[in-house]
Amino acid sequence: MRIGINARVLLKGRMEGVARYIYEVTRRMVANNPEHEFVFFFDRPFDSQFIFADNVTAVQIGVPARLPILFKLWFEYSVHRALKKYNIDVFFSGDAYLSLRSKVPVVLVSHDLAYIHYPQHLPGHHLRYYKKYFPLFHKRANHIIAVSEATRADIVNQFGIPKSKISVGYNATPNGFEPVGDSTKVKIRETYSNGQPYFIYLGSLHPRKNIAKLIEAFSTYKAQDHTNHQLVIVGRPAWNFDQILKAYNNSNFKEQIHMYHDIKEEAKQMLASAEALIYISTFEGFGIPILEGFSSGVPVITSNKSSMPEVAGDAAILVDPSSESEIVEAMRSIHSNTDLTRSLITKGHRRTKLFDWDQTAEVIFAALTEVSENKD
Repeated sequence: MRIGINARVLLKGRMEGVARYIYEVTRRMVANNPEHEFVFFFDRPFDSQFIFADNVTAVQIGVPARLPILFKLWFEYSVHRALKKYNIDVFFSGDAYLSLRSKVPVVLVSHDLAYIHYPQHLPGHHLRYYKKYFPLFHKRANHIIAVSEATRADIVNQFGIPKSKISVGYNATPNGFEPVGDSTKVKIRETYSNGQPYFIYLGSLHPRKNIAKLIEAFSTYKAQDHTNHQLVIVGRPAWNFDQILKAYNNSNFKEQIHMYHDIKEEAKQMLASAEALIYISTFEGFGIPILEGFSSGVPVITSNKSSMPEVAGDAAILVDPSSESEIVEAMRSIHSNTDLTRSLITKGHRRTKLFDWDQTAEVIFAALTEVSENKD
């Protein structure tokens, strides 16, 4: 079987979210199936670290596809031609895009349908592209991998696609997230939080992540409880960062709120040194930082919306992300209830065992095999 791989988001030093998912599952499929050939299609010069084994051929095609018009050119022309040229039997697209012109069977990964639920959080040209093409991509795919049961249910409800056409392939914890010792915690706190204990948010910074509400809740918590806790926000600013800056500037406690945008090396130690991870997004297809918190040995406060309860189970404090009082009370519980904190850490460690990249790679490869064998 010759398997084509959409590898356009595999970029050295930028392995977040969707790229990490594609990297982890394709690396395992290549290693576990040496008798099959894999052709990786990149849209720009690629790094040798993505050539996982001898059964991988890497090809650069077309132009870098990072804007809607270039998405269409790359998938409908470059990918369409390449699938023919390299005699691909089945195409795996882990970023939810595909070529509508191609007749090659496709297994597509759908990470979320946030553009439907929060259209105001996207630039207009991207939103128009998603609204026009994402329903077509999902209907065209021979099989869909959803990253959670919540996402699968959303696909069924939004697009009327039969549930039988959708499998669930979960994310898992990225490498390197683990507890740290007390000396490391002291060093990290001295460097990043004035030597004080802190709550942390780790992830990209845009409106759906609800950072403005987090800042407001933290400010209320500080005003009411008078603790020495700080708030550390680590992530890359994305669209509409002004909303976050406004909440920060309006806080009476902004000297105790620390935002770091370009930290990569110590981000994992910063998470493991925190009092708790607070991840109160309004909508997620999965919610990888929840698992990162569990693996790092810190308690987690997260939302009771979309996929987050599915990922967290009983191992986190669930709050209504629109309720400042619930978020404040969760912070208070973490600070004041040692037994609760220990219990959450223990449950979180146990919870991570349910999410495994090897299992997800097997789910995807089984779908690739099935649609390839059943092609006309």
